Amino acid sequence: MNGTMSKARNGIQAAQVDAVKPVEVAPGVICRHLPGVGPADGWLYDLVPGIEWPESDLHPGLARAYYVLFGEITFDDRHLGPGAYLVLASDDHFHPRTTTGARLLGTTLPG
Repeated sequence: MNGTMSKARNGIQAAQVDAVKPVEVAPGVICRHLPGVGPADGWLYDLVPGIEWPESDLHPGLARAYYVLFGEITFDDRHLGPGAYLVLASDDHFHPRTTTGARLLGTTLPG
């Protein structure tokens, strides 16, 4: 593992989140892939102000959960701000937009 992630002998993984390499996965959507176990994965998404996620975020066979760390997203005409937690089934479409910008912590879960 590199300097941003480490794995202990017992399998516990740790990451210095802001040191994980950011990747622009769509215009205005910056992703940092976080460690996970099995099918459970983690991501940190930074959405720049004024963007709309260009396509639905689907992970076949995996549910997803998102926690809004800061900023605000609009999803299905609902405004979700800091502290909001959203859980989606594997076939639910996720197509948020933001006027303020936002940071989301996302995970995939079996099911």
